Amino acid sequence: MPFLRALTAFPRMLRHGSRVGTDLPPDEAVVLDAPEAPLRAAITAAGAGDFAQVRDLLAGTRLGAEWERRDRYVSTLAEFAVHNPGWLDAWLAASPEDPDAVLVKAGLSIDQAWRVRSAARAAEVSPEQFRAFFALLEDAVPVIRAAADLNPTDPVPWRIALTHARGVQAPREVFDAYWEEAVERAPHHYGCHSTALQYLSKKWYGSHEEMFAFAEHAADAALPGSQLHALPLLAAVEYELAAGSTGKSTGARSFAEDRIAAAIDRALELSSWYDPGDPEVAGVRNHLALMLLRAGRWTVALDVFRAIGVHARSAPWACFGDPRKEFLDFRTGVRMQVAMQTPFFGTPHPPRTSPPDHPEWAPRTLAICAAAPHQVAQAALMCNASLRVAPAGPSATYVELAADPDAPVRGTLLGDEPLIAAVDTLTTGEKWPAIVLHRSGDRSGFTVFQRGRRTAGHHWDPAAAIPSLEDASTTARALSTAFPVADTRPLTALLRSSDEAARRQSDLVRVLGLPAPPTGFGERADVLEGFPGARVIARRGLLTGFRESVTAKPGTMPGENGARPDSARLPTRWWALRSIALLVFLPTTVYAWGSPGVDALRASLATCATLYVGGRLLRAWRRRPRRA
Repeated sequence: MPFLRALTAFPRMLRHGSRVGTDLPPDEAVVLDAPEAPLRAAITAAGAGDFAQVRDLLAGTRLGAEWERRDRYVSTLAEFAVHNPGWLDAWLAASPEDPDAVLVKAGLSIDQAWRVRSAARAAEVSPEQFRAFFALLEDAVPVIRAAADLNPTDPVPWRIALTHARGVQAPREVFDAYWEEAVERAPHHYGCHSTALQYLSKKWYGSHEEMFAFAEHAADAALPGSQLHALPLLAAVEYELAAGSTGKSTGARSFAEDRIAAAIDRALELSSWYDPGDPEVAGVRNHLALMLLRAGRWTVALDVFRAIGVHARSAPWACFGDPRKEFLDFRTGVRMQVAMQTPFFGTPHPPRTSPPDHPEWAPRTLAICAAAPHQVAQAALMCNASLRVAPAGPSATYVELAADPDAPVRGTLLGDEPLIAAVDTLTTGEKWPAIVLHRSGDRSGFTVFQRGRRTAGHHWDPAAAIPSLEDASTTARALSTAFPVADTRPLTALLRSSDEAARRQSDLVRVLGLPAPPTGFGERADVLEGFPGARVIARRGLLTGFRESVTAKPGTMPGENGARPDSARLPTRWWALRSIALLVFLPTTVYAWGSPGVDALRASLATCATLYVGGRLLRAWRRRPRRA
């Protein structure tokens, strides 16, 4: 039976898979742990050596007693300072008693210690790592104490102290003392509660029962709309991950089953208090999406992914691997599950909420192919997408997506941005490489394709850590293989820069010996519209594209501005054979679905055959030449 269900679900996935979730932001627009706009601007300035914006931003949160925002800002800044410490050192040198600078230093001290220990379980951490971990935590004590003394009303130093207590294996009386100090300053501070929840989990020094009781008590006492209503959901995630790591079945009846269901419903109610795409609740929604898909509530999970928008978070996806990749893979899996549950002749459920609009993260993409325009145009015949190509010198071509009003509303099954998917096909079987340039907000990047395979990729993000020398060197070598460059050192230097991302991207294109992106790239979508020599290669079906690519004359430009060669008059024999096939398949399909003796698999195959033949006839009829 499971095998039969899988067979019957596969046609539904093929039919609906590219239609479900087309309103989700494309993969290129999704940003991991993106800071809020004011913080992002401050981090960008700090990365360039100017800490003034960070200083003013944190001073505002302190003077306004905005403790939740202050906690988020300090956590992000401390993480940024792990690999970019120069701005913080300069700030402390200029103002060693600044309570905001010392607070970031306290957060950095804890982050450095945990990075040495790693997120692995204790059994997987070496004795050397533990010795360095405890030494760094001991060095952090005076910094945390100074941060608390410099601003006595601030709960954030005590949130850091709670994290420190978990690391040093502090006894319960020490944890309780820190907890009392935290709630005395901010009784409903989400950061302190979520940190305490970790200490009370079974993975650390508590139990499942104590963890759930703590979370539910805090949520019951919280005001409507408070993120404390998400604490039971965090407890549920901890419970599920702990059960998964020990190999126990999470589907069995247990004391936590009803509590997990209640936690999900409570988090859904909390999510409804916030607008779609609100970064303040993005962390809650990321955890909620995971728990919904583990509960098999696929349609609701897809709607939560819509509400998340572009704001992916490291937690909880980092538990499964690379967090951004896991977020995108889980999101694609939910789309496919919704497609498989949709009846073959039905339509997917409409979204319950409108997806958020993120114009600042709208991706702009442009491909530069190391080949002449006629070569690229002939290869484009197989892409099943309308492309605009334009000459970029004697041996290079610009490529972008062209508007196609006849194209169905579809997404790509694997979630790739459409031009990425097109260039993947475009370079298959070709000797020349292509580079796809991305710009999204203040981020820039590229993806290199060679023979239909991704060989290199990188993103410049002013608010992210600088990549390691090893990673940058590996990417530089891959670039020099695709676009022959004798010296990879300039490439490595560009890859390890983070300021002025768009300029770094243009510099890299120049070093590779490719033409510069056209003026206006990154500002508007159709940058090649009106470009000298630009032509549109209209979308074709797979068979039509294959036939044209085989019969095209070398050195010629196919598809004169969208004209379809398959609009010529088809022979009578073509019409007769397909009409007869339709007359056979149509009653067969009706009989198959109406007869209890025919299984669903055979009925589905008959339906597919009918739809295919009927679609070919309808498409040919619409494209038949009109008489004058």
